[in-house]
Amino acid sequence: MRLVEEHQRVVAALITPRAPQAVDVGDALGLVLADDVVAPLSLPGFDNSAMDGYAVVAEDIAAATTDRPVKLVVAEDIPAGRTDSLVLAPGTAHRIMTGAPLPAGATAVVPVEATDGAIDTVSIRASVVAGQHVRRAGEDVTAGTTVLRAGQVLTPAALGLVAALGLARVDVVARLRVLVMSTGTELVAPGTPLRPGQIYESNAVMLAAAVRDAGADVTTSSMTDDDVDTFRAELHRHAADADLIITTGGVSAGAYEVVKDSLAEQVEFVKVAMQPGMPQGAGTVAGTPIITLPGNPVSALVSFEVFLRGPLRAAMGLPHPDRPRLTATLIEDLTSPRGKRQFRRGVLDPTANTVTSYGPPASHHLRWLASANCLLEIGEDVTELAAGSPVRVWDLG
Repeated sequence: MRLVEEHQRVVAALITPRAPQAVDVGDALGLVLADDVVAPLSLPGFDNSAMDGYAVVAEDIAAATTDRPVKLVVAEDIPAGRTDSLVLAPGTAHRIMTGAPLPAGATAVVPVEATDGAIDTVSIRASVVAGQHVRRAGEDVTAGTTVLRAGQVLTPAALGLVAALGLARVDVVARLRVLVMSTGTELVAPGTPLRPGQIYESNAVMLAAAVRDAGADVTTSSMTDDDVDTFRAELHRHAADADLIITTGGVSAGAYEVVKDSLAEQVEFVKVAMQPGMPQGAGTVAGTPIITLPGNPVSALVSFEVFLRGPLRAAMGLPHPDRPRLTATLIEDLTSPRGKRQFRRGVLDPTANTVTSYGPPASHHLRWLASANCLLEIGEDVTELAAGSPVRVWDLG
């Protein structure tokens, strides 16, 4: 059987980045910058008011107090967005709003709270110093400065900065487009009445969610039954639009294994020394990489975690592609099959740094995986672990 690490290398080699692309700023959240962002202009672009109040020459109101206010004629009203150039004459004031351009000649802004708020002749009850309550041009960003670096994830704040610089589009590492296909004659869509021998399809829903959670775009095809021609037709109908295809089911050693029967010449089907998730496959179809996962739900999702999540995120430049790995103290006795690496569902107590297995190890017990917050990784050469032993843990939180 193939070792886990060997199959990880095979899968990772198939998953490669797409070319960078320019996207609208509104669509770039969570994507990774492909190039540095250099400011084309300064922020602020002009001296402006940090307060609602009055633009003044600071020296004109140096003696202002509550008991002896200084009165100035209000010569102009400057709302935010006014575009004409104004000049403040000494001995006058301009009423000004937050963000509005400071008139030439003004040296400070008096907050409206320190005045009577008049619009003709204002009484100013407090002095200010030159530069007070003024945002200077370029004090945040100077034109020509590199403000974001290639490899950074675009957060809401980063996108706000990009937009403030007047950039409508930004170059990013493109999301991978992943096609998820689920196979099995026994499968029906949720919401459909079940007939004897049928089960609800869950793997495509689960794997599509895992792909999105990893940061990629996902498309799911119609479910296919165990017919080779039907499966091939559906596969080729979607393959050209995908960067990666993930199938689930149809890869074991029995009859009616439609994925294996359809792709024997294009996919290398192997047994990996792990539990759950032993039957695996990797190859290409019409030039598109394809990874074939087992059909049991726990096997499918554990296989995604072990083989696909990290390479997907790495190909999109996303930080921390792998789940956090740590060593915790086991609080129960466990057994494991010799020769297979076991991935057991578990519950991790991060405060105490202890972990316990959760539910049976069989690959159809999805309920337990849904409530687990970690996987316990037990090596191929380990058959028994006593309570108190250190064990490697994949944190799924």
